[in-house]
Amino acid sequence: MSTVYDCAEADSRAAGITAATSALKSGRLVVMPTDTLYGLAADAFDSSAVADLLAAKRRGRDMPVPVLVGSWHTIDGLVFSVRPQARELIRAFWPGALSLVVQAAPSLAWDLGDTRGTVMLRMPLHPVALELLREVGPLAVSSANVSGQPPATTAQDAREQLGALASVYLDGGPAEHAVASTIVDLTADQPRVLREGAVSVAEIGEVLGMAPDALLSSAQR
Repeated sequence: MSTVYDCAEADSRAAGITAATSALKSGRLVVMPTDTLYGLAADAFDSSAVADLLAAKRRGRDMPVPVLVGSWHTIDGLVFSVRPQARELIRAFWPGALSLVVQAAPSLAWDLGDTRGTVMLRMPLHPVALELLREVGPLAVSSANVSGQPPATTAQDAREQLGALASVYLDGGPAEHAVASTIVDLTADQPRVLREGAVSVAEIGEVLGMAPDALLSSAQR
């Protein structure tokens, strides 16, 4: 049995954050709003919960789960080495719709799937998401839909696909952008845009001092 909390109403939002925090710390799944699309969340350090997340989406370990963080500083404890390019992009676009693929700190006790030592990180620009992240810590979050089905832009969209697989649904209204985040790979010497989403390649290039074609062509080699 799952419960939906209307986060537009203060008391319901507070109750929802409390319920979501308890669920996540107990190894259960939660649907949460973000600034891009609705996400299905698990405690990033609970490997069993992350496995449940992948199963709920009917997705294999070959598509590892991204991690959302609640502050700029959290990245320092999760990354092997934060490159200057990562700092520049974080300053320009976090919180916001930019995901960064970086080398994960080898000491981390998590299992997000077959990551090959990398992790995709993002800080969302959504008050409900940030409040939950600051209560619980880093969350493994993937789009709140069954793989191959349309992404969820509302809590109801997510509930129709996931049902009781999520214990708590935090309803933050329709997704503001309703488009996925842009993904930039910073694991090699040359940054690569793996997916263009809410942040344009031109905007990425402007921050990094690179031509958009160079960011795209390196990804296509």
